[in-house]
Amino acid sequence: MSKLPEKTCSLDRLVTHSKLVEAVLAGQKTQQRRNGVYGWPGETFVLQNKPFVITQLRQERLGDMGDAEAVAEGFPSLVFYKALILKMHAGMAWDDDSLVWVHDFAACP
Repeated sequence: MSKLPEKTCSLDRLVTHSKLVEAVLAGQKTQQRRNGVYGWPGETFVLQNKPFVITQLRQERLGDMGDAEAVAEGFPSLVFYKALILKMHAGMAWDDDSLVWVHDFAACP
């Protein structure tokens, strides 16, 4: 990505839910989808004193997700991921054409 998009939220808000934080710390979650940009590649964030780095940022359609992407989000399947997202965001409709920003990250060495 040659020109980085403007951030819409601070990086410390990328992963906040306690169960998702636990999944990141356990190495079970390596992606976070958001409606906006929270961090750029190379930036670091800290969860419970452990640093992580954004390794990639890209925009995708929700419909591009499959089970592998849901697992990278820390969930067992796409069906489970969809159900939880719709429960967390009351009134939201799942639209395969909706664009989201995918933040890939890894633990810092």
